[in-house]
Amino acid sequence: MRKTLSFFMGLFFGGLMALSVHAETYQLGDGTSLTGSIISFNENGPVLRLEDGKYSDRVAWSKFSQDNLKKFQADPKIAALVEPFIEVSQEEAAKKTEPPPRKDPPRLERPAKQALLVAMLSSSLGLMVGLLLYAANIYAGYEVAIYRAQQPALVCGVAAIAPVIGPIIFLCISTKPGEPEQVAQEVVAAQAQRFAVTESEPTPEEQHARGLHLAQAAHAESGGIPAPQVFPRGQFMFNRRFFETKFPGFFSVVRRAEDRDMVLLFKTARGQYVGRRIARITAAELHLQVQQGAASQEVMIPFAEIQEVQFKHKDA
Repeated sequence: MRKTLSFFMGLFFGGLMALSVHAETYQLGDGTSLTGSIISFNENGPVLRLEDGKYSDRVAWSKFSQDNLKKFQADPKIAALVEPFIEVSQEEAAKKTEPPPRKDPPRLERPAKQALLVAMLSSSLGLMVGLLLYAANIYAGYEVAIYRAQQPALVCGVAAIAPVIGPIIFLCISTKPGEPEQVAQEVVAAQAQRFAVTESEPTPEEQHARGLHLAQAAHAESGGIPAPQVFPRGQFMFNRRFFETKFPGFFSVVRRAEDRDMVLLFKTARGQYVGRRIARITAAELHLQVQQGAASQEVMIPFAEIQEVQFKHKDA
């Protein structure tokens, strides 16, 4: 019995000694202090077990001194709760806001220095440009060969072996004697063939008009009555432009001497009309002045009804 009592007494005094070891003194901001150990804590503050075994009320974190708050910050579990209440000096704030040291961004390495031709041929784009220039050089040799009356195969071969220099050498050589005239003639013939404007074949209207003019001229020279000029529908389109261009003298009040004895004969679906003057004309019809005895009157003739027009002498 004595052994059991002594065992429990030892445990009791050992617990008191352990509590006394973990008990600490915390300074508050108002100058007071608390001695005890923290048994629980949250965002509002800790609860301490005091030396007399009682429990204190929850103490707000803002009541502790800055030194105690910095000690609490060493505990990872409490650091996040006390960090907002720790005052930071200007030096520490400057260190926190100081930007990190500047680091140069990664850069591409510069290619090694090479000759222009080697550098150009080292890439696919440069190789394509080089091939195009080489082909242009050979074509220039061909043009120089034609210009200087040389053999194209010879000049192109030299241009392929000695680019640029080969065509220049042949360009400086004079043209072969006896051949410039032939070359010039060929060039002139080619240009003439290229830029010559061939005369278009006359239309049936123009052929008919030319034949009528020739017949009229022949009759005039012989002193007889000229043959009438006939304009049938199908070969000619009767509209305002046709009459204004073919018979401009029939629109004036005073006739010219060469057309004074000429009249117009209209064959229409309603009959024939002979007139000396076109009084009015529109887009769809004309008004022909016809003579009936001693008086004259205007007859309206639609273009759609005209079958044939004759330009003839009044006595024909």
